[in-house]
Formats: sequence, C-alpha cells, structure tokens
Amino acid sequence: MSASAAAAPAKASPDPAAAPAVTHHRTASVDGIEIFYREAGPAGAPVVLLLHGFPTSSHMFRNLIPLLADRYRVIAPDYPGFGQSASPDRAGFAYGFGRYADLMDGLLRHLGVTRFAMYVMDYGAPVGYRLALKHPERVSALIVQNGNAYEEGLREFWDPIKAYWREDTPARREALGFLVAPETTKFQYVDGVRDVSRIDPDNWLHDQVLLDRPGNRDIQLDLFRDYGTNVPLYPQFQAFFRARKPPTLIVWGKNDTIFPAEGATPYLRDLPDAELHLLDTGHFALEDKLDEMAPLIRTFLDRHLAAS
Repeated sequence: MSASAAAAPAKASPDPAAAPAVTHHRTASVDGIEIFYREAGPAGAPVVLLLHGFPTSSHMFRNLIPLLADRYRVIAPDYPGFGQSASPDRAGFAYGFGRYADLMDGLLRHLGVTRFAMYVMDYGAPVGYRLALKHPERVSALIVQNGNAYEEGLREFWDPIKAYWREDTPARREALGFLVAPETTKFQYVDGVRDVSRIDPDNWLHDQVLLDRPGNRDIQLDLFRDYGTNVPLYPQFQAFFRARKPPTLIVWGKNDTIFPAEGATPYLRDLPDAELHLLDTGHFALEDKLDEMAPLIRTFLDRHLAAS
C-alpha cells in the first residue's frame, strides 16, 4: 500500500502497565575500533537495526527504542567519529561509508545477528544499503526516514557539496565548514517544524559538543567528500530493492531542506508496495512526530516481523 496520511492504530502497542524496557549502553571492539551501541529487548527476538544520521548518533533513537523493545531486539550503533564510538586519527583510519558498512557488518557478526530489519536515516541510508548489498538475504524489512537513494533527492542544498565532489580543493573543502557550525546544527532540528516547542534544545547542544571535539571537523569534511561515492551506487541500491522487495515503510519529514520529499517518492518506482507517509515536519522527524511515527512503525514491524 502506497501513500497514506493517516495512521492505523498499532495492533500490539506496549502494555502501559508493564515496566519500561531497559536500554543497555555497550561497547564492542570491531576490527580494533571501539563501537558504542544501545541495545534493548529480548535476546531471541527479531532484530531491528537503527542507523543514525548526521550530525547526531544513536542518541536520536533514545525515545523510540523503549517503544519497540518489548517485542524486538533493538540495536542502535554509533559510527566512528560520532556519539560515543571511537574517533581514530585520520592518518590511520579512512573515514567513509564503505568502512562504516564494514564495521556495522562486523558489529552484527559480533552480536550473532544474521537477519535484521533496518531503520535508515540520512547517513544511515548509504551505510545500511551498502550493508544490504553485502548480505541482501539478511534484510527482513526497511524503515526509511529522510534517507536518500535517488538523485532526485539531492537538490539545491547539495550544490556546494557537489562542487566539492567535482573539485577536491582546499577552498571547496573550507566552503563546507558552515555545515558543522552551531547555527546549522540547530537548523537541522528546527527547520520545517511547525511547533518548535516539541523539540528538546539539548539535541543541538549535545551534537555540537561532539562536533567540536578536536579533529572532528576534519572527520566530517572527509565524510562530506566521501558521500559522493554513494551516488554511483544508487543503481545498485535500487536493484536491491527490486530484486529482494523487502517490506518497506517510508516515514519522511516532507519539509526537510536537506532530504526533501522529492527523494521519498522515487522509492515507489522500485518498491511499489511500500507504505509511504509524508509527515508535516523536517529533518529529525522523530523529535516532534514520535507520537505519529511509533504506531506506524509498531504496526509495520508487527505485520512483517513478529511471526518471523
């Protein structure tokens, strides 16, 4: 079923009288890199992997995790250079989306996970889709939130970043410094949001402290450059969608300047049975639309994973 504005009620929402799920905060060594992850839920339950965007971390899923963990094993890692994961020196570690996918693959192997649904957002989309290309048979379902796989979704916001891809010069690189500035971090949370009072201002303060760590600015600029390596893979991502046809829920903030709605609707070309919801919000939709998104996500997962 495609394109919907109204949500059906969740068939199996958490019991309000039950104790809330406990989230564990753990670290694993993967290929010698310390990877932090949040984990909650029954060990033998179907796995839901949550892959975060820029400039945040698994922190973006802190409110969603307990709403899923009564029935699902939820795993939300931080990439190197983000959140609580290690930030190895750039001289000895190549920051890039292929490396991140390899490390997420290694983390899942460490945790004994061989099948999983993926929630992908922003940077999480190319990380997750690269992981899917490595192991297409392991992906049980997709939840896509403002995560791009189509060139239609790379609009005006991306022009200075595309210029950097075309011409890797110090000037082009420095021109992207505004993307790690405090005003841009706040912008990502409040732009396109109808009621900003629903957004916790600790979000952009938390993210900015991590962005401002010594050396992190260059890590992020490296990643802006490497994002260009994802675009040539879009046809492969799309071929994965067509070949495997994973059950897919698209919950997208339609007012997002960075990943606008033009990037959401093309998924239906390759996943015509996907369920699409365009929400009246911006980039970090979970921050103000959790009350709408959680029932959609629960219903979707209960339909496609609970019996798996």
